[in-house]
Amino acid sequence: MGNPGVAYENTRHNAGFILVDALAERWSFPKFRRPWRWRARVAEGTVHGEKVVLVRPQTYMNRSGAALSPLLTQTGFDPVRDLLIVVDEVALPLGTARIRPRGSAGGHNGLKSIAGRLQSEEYPRLRIGVGPRPQDIDQAEFVLGEFAADERSTLDATIPHTVEIVESWMTDGIETAMNRFNRKGTERD
Repeated sequence: MGNPGVAYENTRHNAGFILVDALAERWSFPKFRRPWRWRARVAEGTVHGEKVVLVRPQTYMNRSGAALSPLLTQTGFDPVRDLLIVVDEVALPLGTARIRPRGSAGGHNGLKSIAGRLQSEEYPRLRIGVGPRPQDIDQAEFVLGEFAADERSTLDATIPHTVEIVESWMTDGIETAMNRFNRKGTERD
């Protein structure tokens, strides 16, 4: 999840888009495009013999659930098995990530939108740490703020590890990915 547009490219709220772009590059997917029925930009390809659709909602964070509509109409699509939401998390330190099979929105409006569209909180999510938020800064201001150069370097150094989490989820399942990567605050190996 993230916010569309150049003004948001390097913001904490776009940590999810940053990872999705890295996945598209790693898997040599074609450029993101905007199919007519999607409220998102998508890149599609095959990874480990499975069809994969990377989705960058174009609805802004708080309405991210609207971008799921085309997926929900596909026969056999199961959000518990087939969907991984990638989202920024102020409660996790920068340079960490956690994968979970379900959970509450925890005050994150983008996750509230996803849960509302799915009518369930039963979907996997990968939370990318962008915190901690300084106490004297409003949360919205913080997540919409740009990464400082050293923060962006830390995030960029975390991306290969976070890509491993996604690939483990895809090939080994959520339990294995959690057991392998959710230890000791999920610092990089």
